[in-house]
Amino acid sequence: MEVLAVLSVCLLVSLCHSASPYLKFVPKFSKDRDQSKWPPKFCHGLGCPRFTVLKSVKGEYEAREYSASQWVSTNSVGVDYAEASRTNFMRLFKYISGKNSAGEKIDMTAPVIIKIIPGPGPACESNFTMSFFVARDNPPRPTDPKVSLQRFPSFRAYVRSFGGYYMESITPWLKEAEKLSGYLNGTSYNTDYYYTAGYDSPFTFFKRHNEVWFIAE
Repeated sequence: MEVLAVLSVCLLVSLCHSASPYLKFVPKFSKDRDQSKWPPKFCHGLGCPRFTVLKSVKGEYEAREYSASQWVSTNSVGVDYAEASRTNFMRLFKYISGKNSAGEKIDMTAPVIIKIIPGPGPACESNFTMSFFVARDNPPRPTDPKVSLQRFPSFRAYVRSFGGYYMESITPWLKEAEKLSGYLNGTSYNTDYYYTAGYDSPFTFFKRHNEVWFIAE
């Protein structure tokens, strides 16, 4: 896979391992675990994009169909996954904290997704686009020009779920993406990019839920 090969090379020159300074700004996730129908348990009672499971292969992956949804997004380019994540997160967190056209606070949702497009060349600069799901109609406009609202059309994704605490390194995400690629041998999906999805607060250290997504073609 081209995307995985490029990512493997980029790992040699990326990733700092310092403590994430944005953690203290992150709102604690809801403790409401009532999961009658929706959202799934791993959304922790937060707003979560709606999907239907089309196929489930236990321990390997799910095929999901997501409904059209709205997100607020921002982008960074560089070689350091951790640094890009911190920069992007703070822009989005400021938006939901009131840095928007209405000056309103907006509820935290799940997951936090990152679209990763590996960059060619010796510098291995990748494109990182982080997005928060927006669970309300007619959200206020961002006032930061680096933040924008995006409408995602309905799409199908191949999703691999796994646990663990991975805030500083892209390596575990890449390993799970490689596993997902192996399970999908012969299946058509976009190989130019993939998504990481995290559902838990940084203050949650155990029983975390992470995902990697490949978008079906």
